[in-house]
Amino acid sequence: MPKFFTPLLLLLLSLASAGVQAERIKDLANIQGVRTNQLLGYGLVVGLNGTGDKVGSAPFAEQSLRSMLTQLGIVVPPGTAINPKNVAAVTVHAELPPFVKPGQRIDITVDSIGDAKSLRGGSLLMTPLKGIDGNVYAIAQGNLVVGGLSADGLDGSRVSVNIPSSGRIPGGASVERSVPNSFASSPLLTLSLKEGDFTTISRVVDAINHEIGPGTARAIDMTSVQVNAPADIGQRVAFVSMIENLQINPAESVARVIVNSRTGTVVINQSVRVSPAAVAHGSMTVTISENTEVSQPNPLGEGETVAVARSQVEIGESGSRMFKFSPGVTLDEVVRAVNNVGAGPSDLVAILEALKQAGALKADLVVI
Repeated sequence: MPKFFTPLLLLLLSLASAGVQAERIKDLANIQGVRTNQLLGYGLVVGLNGTGDKVGSAPFAEQSLRSMLTQLGIVVPPGTAINPKNVAAVTVHAELPPFVKPGQRIDITVDSIGDAKSLRGGSLLMTPLKGIDGNVYAIAQGNLVVGGLSADGLDGSRVSVNIPSSGRIPGGASVERSVPNSFASSPLLTLSLKEGDFTTISRVVDAINHEIGPGTARAIDMTSVQVNAPADIGQRVAFVSMIENLQINPAESVARVIVNSRTGTVVINQSVRVSPAAVAHGSMTVTISENTEVSQPNPLGEGETVAVARSQVEIGESGSRMFKFSPGVTLDEVVRAVNNVGAGPSDLVAILEALKQAGALKADLVVI
């Protein structure tokens, strides 16, 4: 059995034997309106050891530095060149969690947008972070933590480890504004499944109505469930906590085979079935050998000694083996049959595509 398929077979067999297990509603659905929000800002990192933006290559860095000095009351004479080799222009982005309050801190990520070689050792100056509506929701500032490292030699050689032009600041932004949401004001809560399915949404509704009472929840479509919630905010929090921890058995996923044509990775879920089919697997080998012979004239004849290439082409086909799928073949039988014929990753992809075209593979074949 090929070594490539041995761990794959064991993994697929364990997944097939595990079956569908109960999961919490918390893991299957989100509450509509309770979400993160993206923040973005532009700022300057200072204190670099000569690894900042080069002069003239990033004019916006020089403009930003000049504008900052002006705001601090420092007048830069017109025409004065500013050499910001210790300064880098950066973008700052973060995610604002739901229900976060002013004064709390969030993590931020800082990335160079110029040609700065490294942000190691730099400090981010006060940078406002704005939402999609243009309002400032957080202020970022602090010393960067950079996991990358780069070093240059006098001869132009350079060594770089990871990405030195990007870093993070844990707790580097202070929240200044909260994002309003309808969690406390709306009389209804809407649960949205992460993966829509009519069977799963029906089981969610049944579980809530059985635990809380008939008529508490009703399905809107294959993704959303509306739930009557208490008006008091304290009771509503406890109510949502109880719903989140209800366990249901989600519906089996759609039969699907995922094939990565670039890496040869094949993922088959346990819902895949194969209709009766016979598959023959074999490979053709072409061997071309080159032999050089010396052609020499007779002792009394005229001519020159020359080298002559002799090519020999051989075509052979390895012994093919045929296997047959019975009706309703399961996942582990498919993998076991492919293992028995010694198919490699590319051969498995070809077999699956042929089964799909023949109508024997009862699954969606997705090639990425």
